[in-house]
Amino acid sequence: MTGNLRWRLAVISLVAFLGLIYMLPSLGSVKQTFLGKFLPDDVINLGLDLKGGIHLTLGVDVDKALTTSLAQMGRDIRDQAKEEGIAIQRPTTTADGKQLEFVLATPDKREALGTFLSNHFSVLHVDSVDSSAEGHFLYKLSFTKRYREDQARMTVDQAVKTIRNRIDEFGVAEPDIRKQTDNRIQIQLPGLQDPERAIKLIGKTAHLEFKVVDDTADLEKAQKGILPPGDEMSVLRHRNPDGSYLERPIVLKADAVMTGENIADARANFDANNQAYVALTFTPGGARQFERVTGENVKKQLAIVLDGKVYSAPTIQEKIGGGRASITGRFSTEEARDLAIVLRAGALPAPVNILEQRTVGPSLGQESIEKGVYSAVVGGVIVITFMILYYGVAGAVADMALLFNLVLIVAGLAGFGATLTLPGIAGIILTIGMAVDANVIIFERIREELRRGLTARSAVDVGYSRATLTIFDANVTTVIAAVVLYQFGTGPIRGFAVTLILGIVASMFTAIFFTRFLFDLWLSKRPTDTAIHI
Repeated sequence: MTGNLRWRLAVISLVAFLGLIYMLPSLGSVKQTFLGKFLPDDVINLGLDLKGGIHLTLGVDVDKALTTSLAQMGRDIRDQAKEEGIAIQRPTTTADGKQLEFVLATPDKREALGTFLSNHFSVLHVDSVDSSAEGHFLYKLSFTKRYREDQARMTVDQAVKTIRNRIDEFGVAEPDIRKQTDNRIQIQLPGLQDPERAIKLIGKTAHLEFKVVDDTADLEKAQKGILPPGDEMSVLRHRNPDGSYLERPIVLKADAVMTGENIADARANFDANNQAYVALTFTPGGARQFERVTGENVKKQLAIVLDGKVYSAPTIQEKIGGGRASITGRFSTEEARDLAIVLRAGALPAPVNILEQRTVGPSLGQESIEKGVYSAVVGGVIVITFMILYYGVAGAVADMALLFNLVLIVAGLAGFGATLTLPGIAGIILTIGMAVDANVIIFERIREELRRGLTARSAVDVGYSRATLTIFDANVTTVIAAVVLYQFGTGPIRGFAVTLILGIVASMFTAIFFTRFLFDLWLSKRPTDTAIHI
């Protein structure tokens, strides 16, 4: 065997070995044999259209997140300015949520306030300053354009991360979660058996706050909208034994004394009466803060507020140390577990709205797989038969390359963790035709060289060398188009692009390298002047 044959054989053997060790586990049945202990665990992930499940498109309310951030910044301005002797009063957001208003009670501090804002809150732009009859100044500020854009992008990115953490906790295998334009998130959950529960879990904002109850407020006046300064109305949820909820009004201090950002862990537990509740564990910093808050509010009710609703409002009997608390509310076991999941995964940075929801049944997915495999088999048989009838032995060589090409595609899908979709099966079927297309170009070129009188070995050498560049150019342009499809397309389009790229790369290897090896091996066993027919 010549040197060229040896190194080509070594490369092909290595590629075939890697292809097989990734392809075999993906077939499933190998897992039941002793080989499963030594092979990788990679399998081909099936997309939503093949496995069944739900498809969701969520819209992230970025404006709400920016309004919340603006309100928090107003409180920070008030607290930090107080330390520097600047009196800021009534920091609130405007009705549209795009501006922050506050009153400067000391007119002689205008210059100091301007320096303070530029040094510590440069992301805010002063839109207007109006004087009042009392000699005060009303400031209106808003976020700079660049900061709004950065915050909008970060909000969607954080929402994607939080949703992915929740779904991982929920136990959905192979979810597809990705950010789209216009502050949207696409979610595909293959094989999901309980879509309604998953939707509730994904869409829950889970913004946890601890607020002090204002026991001195007049509840009747509060219900009519007459509230003391710094108070707000809320509802206390009470779960009835039949599973329904009873809500009663409650007045809270508007400013939260603590938030869910300090939670290290949350678990569903059961009390002595076998009633489910959620046990919270705070971070070290959160534990110190919780101890301080409870120490300052002994004999007062501390409301635990989730997404604007009060789940419980126990009375603080003494300062609580140890960094532990609990949320009670007559939860069902499933509700307690789901609440623990969203608290562990973290709160969404902004509310999300379900813009689109589709459910695909597993029976439809199985039917798609069967039809796709049937199409691939029929197309493959037709191509294999044609190549043998038209090119003889050379056609058989091309068919062997085609089978090797399919092995590499399946191995690539498993090795890279790609998701196989119905359009992806279409890409594989298309690749079956494209895989032999390169060999057709090579074989026709070899025929031309044979007609010119060249020997078999020389015709093969010239045919491959002159056809390779043409094949390379044609396939590279197709790969570029497939990359563009993958970059800007959604799930099904990406599935098609992935299998198309893998198929093109594999077909170039098998058509140019693998078949050349087989031709050289065949010719090495024949006399130099032997004629061949293609």
